[in-house]
Amino acid sequence: MSPLCPVLLALALAAVPGVRAACPAPADLKRPDGTRTCAKLYDKSDPYYENCCGGAELSLEPDTDLPFLPSNWANVASSLVVAPRCEITVWSLRGKAGKTRKFSTGAYPRLEEFRKGIFGDWSNTIASLYCRCY
Repeated sequence: MSPLCPVLLALALAAVPGVRAACPAPADLKRPDGTRTCAKLYDKSDPYYENCCGGAELSLEPDTDLPFLPSNWANVASSLVVAPRCEITVWSLRGKAGKTRKFSTGAYPRLEEFRKGIFGDWSNTIASLYCRCY
């Protein structure tokens, strides 16, 4: 094996978003009693992926429909994880108005990396959501 292989592997893993994050794996999103969780939102992200998905968390059950997020969660989420066979649709304004985006199964440790229009991003701008599993 070439000495270059481990270096290339490390570079490839560093280039894939979510691989090094401290976010839980999507398959691990379950309640303590084993029932399914659709997604989890977190209020902390960081320039370092291993420090993302921290702080307070909001667990969402399948078919959660929140046109008005609780006041302590409106425009606060900066990381999220979506369970397998689930998707979350988010809006930038309360009442399911404004810009919208769907996130499918996966870990999204830095919502700053997802564009919302020309000048914005999705960090700290989720004001309403709908989470469903199929």
